[in-house]
Amino acid sequence: MNKVLIFGAGGFVGPHLVREMASHGYEVYGSDRSGVKMPEDCVKTYECDILDAEMVKSVIYKVQPTHIINLAAISSVGLSWKLPQQTMEINVCGAVNILDAMREITPDARILLIGSSEEYMPSADPIGEDQPINANNPYGISKVSLEQFSSVYHKRYGLQIYHVRAFNHTGPGQGDNFVIPSWCRQVAEISRSGKPGVLKTGNLDIQRDFSDVRDIVRAYRMVIESDDCEEIYNVGSGRSLHLRELVEAITALSEQPVSLETDPKLLRPIENPVICCDHTHITEKLGWEPEHDILDTIREIYLGLVNR
Repeated sequence: MNKVLIFGAGGFVGPHLVREMASHGYEVYGSDRSGVKMPEDCVKTYECDILDAEMVKSVIYKVQPTHIINLAAISSVGLSWKLPQQTMEINVCGAVNILDAMREITPDARILLIGSSEEYMPSADPIGEDQPINANNPYGISKVSLEQFSSVYHKRYGLQIYHVRAFNHTGPGQGDNFVIPSWCRQVAEISRSGKPGVLKTGNLDIQRDFSDVRDIVRAYRMVIESDDCEEIYNVGSGRSLHLRELVEAITALSEQPVSLETDPKLLRPIENPVICCDHTHITEKLGWEPEHDILDTIREIYLGLVNR
């Protein structure tokens, strides 16, 4: 039986990916830092800080995985501006520790590394894989650097390294340091309060492509199961919405009036005005298409918070 080891399994995406892999016949092993709650569907879980090379080797040696997926990362652009050095350490050095352990212990395994739409040069048009790379924030730069490292490891050591560049995604369980859950929480609190309230936002005059996390993890599975590890796949809905539209959809769910207020602390130093995914490549090659409407996903997140 195939065994998949997921680093960063205790984060937002982890439980969704664990369920996706387990439902397709994999033995799933999870790993994350100390004190992180781990998904219940894992066969076994391991404490591991990916910045500790020996801990990484120990986990891979114990599991002997056929597949590895690395979710462990600083994945927030906003947080990466506050922690640029730590972003590079975790997103690049931590992942390289996994690659080094893999080539030493399980060189025939497959590994999936998660890239980002933030790697690309800004474009008003849907972004395909041939769009120039020109990251303009610490998070995007870390993902470009990781792809460069992994290319060297593939060519020099023959490792089977798979790549996706994921666009924004959300869903139940995502933390408040991401925009949609933050808005949903604030509006849910206003609705429960029984009186009007204020929703604090950043820049609403930008457009973003949001996907449901369950569509994203399905793509991850399909990519790591595919034949050619030299392909890179964009994963996103192909639909770009103004953040103002998303705010209006959330505030419409409230039973109380909600007014908007721009919080300067939520404004980023550099902001791409439009990000939209062209998922033609993964659709034509692997047959992946989004199945969830993001507005339904937003409603699910909101209802989960308001009914607490």
